[in-house]
Amino acid sequence: MTASGDLGRLAGRHRSWPWCRHCTGIALDLGSARTRAWTSGRRTILDVPTVTVPGSGATYPVQRGTIVDTPGASRMLDRLLGHRLPRFGRPLLILTTPVLGGVAYRAQARTAVEVLRPRTVLTVPTARAVAMAVDADLTRPLLVVDIGAHLTEVTLLADGAVVDARHTALGTGDLDGNTPPSLIADAIVAMVTTMLEQDRTPETLDALQRGVLLAGGGALRPDITYRLSGRLHAPARPVPAPHTAAVRGAAQLLRTAHAHPSLPVVEIGAGSE
Repeated sequence: MTASGDLGRLAGRHRSWPWCRHCTGIALDLGSARTRAWTSGRRTILDVPTVTVPGSGATYPVQRGTIVDTPGASRMLDRLLGHRLPRFGRPLLILTTPVLGGVAYRAQARTAVEVLRPRTVLTVPTARAVAMAVDADLTRPLLVVDIGAHLTEVTLLADGAVVDARHTALGTGDLDGNTPPSLIADAIVAMVTTMLEQDRTPETLDALQRGVLLAGGGALRPDITYRLSGRLHAPARPVPAPHTAAVRGAAQLLRTAHAHPSLPVVEIGAGSE
């Protein structure tokens, strides 16, 4: 699936950040298998299964990059974060989103996080959050591959904005005796190859020659990463702690927002549509 022209324009839209350095902030990465969150003032990342309720009756409100049960997602977030927020506080919330999630995902996400009473909700593409987590040089084209439990994304960033993206509904959670890790690696190679073939600029090739950043839980698997390097004929480097890179990047944006009055994010808070 190819990123639309609107995706690049949205990713490059600059808005002022409403910021209060004394206010609560939440960085949130809502994944199909795991949800990770960081709140201002904490030293650790909260990391829990993305399920409506613990136990045998658990259901999964996020499936393959789509929020399929918005009330269930709200209940999970309230259980995870509700008691950790100031009683009368209204946090600034930065949410990572699948690059190709689109308007529908952002609308569902806004509804789900309302339980946390945010004063503003900002979204950032997962690939950009990963790049922020490792302080990547965004003045040059960059390929980011995020290998999740049920979704794998390949994203090309140029000047920090998304200019092309592909995804496949396949991840490490699908691997078993009949589905080998090579299937994920082959899917990534196919997506990168298509991007190279359809790119009429040198950006994808430049980014590939520079090396691919790998994030998500799949980046912890050598049986995927070694195959990728060989098949792409380019370095494929897992970022440090790749499974938490996205939320750490969102947290980095929270921590530095007061020093950066405008950044390429999409606001989905009140009055933004």
